[in-house]
Amino acid sequence: MSQENKSRQENRRDMMLNGKIHRIIPRLALPMMVSMLINSFYNMVDTYFVSKISSEATAAAGVNFSLMSIITSIGMAFGVGAGSYISRLLGAKRDEEASKTISTAFVLAISCGILLMTFGFIFMRQLVVFMGATPDIIKYSMDYASYILYAAPIMAGSFVLNQGLRAEGSPLFSMIGMAVGGVINIILDPIFIFVFGWGVAGASSATALSQLISFLVLLYPYLKKHTLIRLSLKLFSPTKDILTEISKMGFPTLIRSGLLTVSSIVTNNIAGSFNTYALAAMSIVNRLMMFMGSVLIGFGQGFQPVAGFNWGAKRYDRVLKAFWFCSIVGVVAMAVLCSILAIFAPNVMMAFSDNPDVIDLGAFSIRLNCLAMPVHAWVIVINMLFQAMGRGTSAAILSLSRQGICLIPAVVLMSIIFGVWGLAAAQAVADFMSMLLAVPMLIKVLREIKGLMVAAPASEGPKLENA
Repeated sequence: MSQENKSRQENRRDMMLNGKIHRIIPRLALPMMVSMLINSFYNMVDTYFVSKISSEATAAAGVNFSLMSIITSIGMAFGVGAGSYISRLLGAKRDEEASKTISTAFVLAISCGILLMTFGFIFMRQLVVFMGATPDIIKYSMDYASYILYAAPIMAGSFVLNQGLRAEGSPLFSMIGMAVGGVINIILDPIFIFVFGWGVAGASSATALSQLISFLVLLYPYLKKHTLIRLSLKLFSPTKDILTEISKMGFPTLIRSGLLTVSSIVTNNIAGSFNTYALAAMSIVNRLMMFMGSVLIGFGQGFQPVAGFNWGAKRYDRVLKAFWFCSIVGVVAMAVLCSILAIFAPNVMMAFSDNPDVIDLGAFSIRLNCLAMPVHAWVIVINMLFQAMGRGTSAAILSLSRQGICLIPAVVLMSIIFGVWGLAAAQAVADFMSMLLAVPMLIKVLREIKGLMVAAPASEGPKLENA
C-alpha cells in the first residue's frame, strides 16, 4: 500500500474518532442518502413507466417487489452483518480481520444469489403465484421476474460491497456506484419498454443491466486498493468467529427483510382478493414510501459507522452524542417532508394512474403513512444504534416488530374489519406499535451506555465478542 493511501486511511480513521459529530454524520449521510434516493427513485421510475402500459402491468411490478425484497434480504443480511463487525474491527485497529470479513461475506452473498437464481427459474410460475400474481397478471409477472433473477447474484454481492464502503467511512464510492446504476436504469427504462417494445420485460431488463454496472463501479475501489479493507478470494475465511459476528447482525437483518417480503406477499394476496386496482394502488404506495424511507435509511447509515467506530474505540460519549443528534434531525426532517407529501398525495397518485379508485385508495394510504413516518424515523435510528453496538438480539426484536409482529397481524385484521381501507392503513398502525416496543428497549441501552462512560477509560477498546 502506498504512503499516500496509508495517510488517507489514517485521516479517515481520525475523522471517525475525533471529528465533530454534527459535521461527520451529515458528511457520511449525504452520499448515502443520495445513493438510497437514487435507488428508490429508479424503482419509482420503473413503476411510472410500467403504469403507462396498464394497471395489470403495474400490479405485476408490485408483485415482483417481493422478489426484489428476497434478493435484498440476502445481500443485506451478509452486508449489514459484515458492516457492523467491520466498523468495530476498524475502530479497534484490526484491519486484517476486517478484510477477511468483507471477503467472506462477499463470496457467501454471491453464492446464495446463484442458488436463488437457479431455483427461481425452475419454479418461476409457482414463485409469482406465491408472491400474489392473479391469473390475469401471471404472464406480466413472469416476464418481469426473469431478468431480475439473472441479476440476483450481482445484486446480492453489490449490497456487501456497498455496506463495506459505508462501514469504513467511504460513502462517496458507494454513492457513485449507486448513482451510476440509477441513472442508467432511468435512461434505459423508456428505451427498452417503448422504443424496443419489450413492455414489462423492458423494465426488469433495464434494472438488471443497471445493477451489473453498479456492481462493477462498487468493485472498483476495492480492486484499486482505495479502501481501508481489502477484498480478495484469498481472504475468504469462513471461520467460526467471522460467521458468528456476521450472523449476529446479519440474521436480524435477514429476518427483518424476510418479513418485509412475507408482509409484501400477504399484502399482495389480500389486495388481489379485492381487485387489481387495489393491488396497483398498494404497489404505487409501497414504492413511494420506500422512497421516503430511503431518506431515513441513508441518514441512519451515516450514523451507524460513526457509532460503530467509536464503540470499538470505547468512546461512549460520542456514541451517545451521535444518537441524539440523529434522532432530533431525523424526526424533524421527516415531519417536514411528510407534511408536504400528505398535502399533495392525490396529485402524486395521478402521476401514476388515471383510475379514480387507485388514486383515492393510494392518497388515503399515503396520508396515514405520512403521520407515522416521523415515528418510524426515530425507530430506525434506535435500530441503527443497536446494530452499531453489535446488539443482535435487540436489533432483531425491533426489526421483527415493524415487519412481522406488528405489520402482518395489522394487515390481516384491519383488512377483515375495514376492508381495503384497513389494508391501506395497516403499515401506519404497525409503525406506531413498533415505537411502543422500541422506547423501553432504548431506555435500558442508554442506561448501560451511561454506566460504561463512568466505568471505562476512553482509551481502552471493548471486547468485540461482548459488544
